Amino acid sequence: MGKKLVLVGGGHAHMETLAAIGDFVGRGHAVTVVGPSPYHYYSGMGPGMLAGTYEPEGIRFATRQQVEKLGGTFVLGKVVRIDPAAGKVHLEDGTSIAYDVLSCNTGSQVPSNLPVSGHKVPVYTVKPIERLLEARQQLLALAGDEESRIAVIGGGPSAVEIAGNTWRLLRDAGLRRPRIRIFAGSRLMGRAPGAVHRKIHLSLARRHIEVVEPAVVQEVRDGKVVLESGAAYPADFIFLAQGIVPSLLFADSGLPVGPDGGLLVNKYLQCPDYPQIFGGGDGIHFAPQPLDKVGVYAVRQNPVLRHNLLAALEGGELRAFSPGGDYLLIYNLGDDTAVFQKRWLIFNGRPAFLIKDYVDRRFMRRYQQFA
Repeated sequence: MGKKLVLVGGGHAHMETLAAIGDFVGRGHAVTVVGPSPYHYYSGMGPGMLAGTYEPEGIRFATRQQVEKLGGTFVLGKVVRIDPAAGKVHLEDGTSIAYDVLSCNTGSQVPSNLPVSGHKVPVYTVKPIERLLEARQQLLALAGDEESRIAVIGGGPSAVEIAGNTWRLLRDAGLRRPRIRIFAGSRLMGRAPGAVHRKIHLSLARRHIEVVEPAVVQEVRDGKVVLESGAAYPADFIFLAQGIVPSLLFADSGLPVGPDGGLLVNKYLQCPDYPQIFGGGDGIHFAPQPLDKVGVYAVRQNPVLRHNLLAALEGGELRAFSPGGDYLLIYNLGDDTAVFQKRWLIFNGRPAFLIKDYVDRRFMRRYQQFA
């Protein structure tokens, strides 16, 4: 007799499983996918969508359409609690869904612990990616004012890409020199090699994008970005890009979590205390070794999750996940250039952007076809 598989989220680590829903259903299992949107947006192309380089349709997967086409059930909603004892997930609307095997690919979110008070200005987190569409419209509304000031709070790759692509959006809208500041914390791109750091700084400086560092932001008050030093910078629009953290779902549900709050999983991507629960992507803490919050690991987890979910349903042998070696990083700087980083090889310019564009479009084509 078939069993019930529930997937929470349609993100990168679930792509292979989503593509194989027809196989699961053909074996007699019921597959339900729960997601907050009918679409899943590819974060690696989000800044490009903000700039207008890509249209929304080009960077998203039609999750609902794909699930239903392949014989599964899609539920539009948000899971707020997992009850492993009862084998149920509880949704924000008060309903619940039973499962025999559960897999969580809940992704990550920007921390929301920065106080914002007083005079309101538009404040957007860089996730969820679809909110960048709304941010784009708000920015275009400001584009007629040469004095508009854009603040990007954060010092990592996301802050760099958002600032560079905001510059592109506003420049294309007619602003000759958009006023953009990055409040970079202790140091911009602090974990990157020196060569990457220098190339990014030169690109930003050439476009008059100001980097304020060190600049630890204490709060946003009355339309100003206020630093711990007491300095205050007026802003008309603010992006929050100060890193990412896993969903609070697992800690709120009393499940075992790692130091970062991600679902604790073993080498099989399986919760050790509840072997019927699996997970992948940014929302997990991989017990054998800490993993960077980069999409490549979610992509590499794909075939292992697909295999192990079917094995858990049918009593098969689980397969261990190996994170693999070095991975490629390419930063989209918003001016049709990028910085390419792979081991010792680091270069920038138009060729780096073309490589990123090719890799991203190929990834999208591979999985969009199933819808």
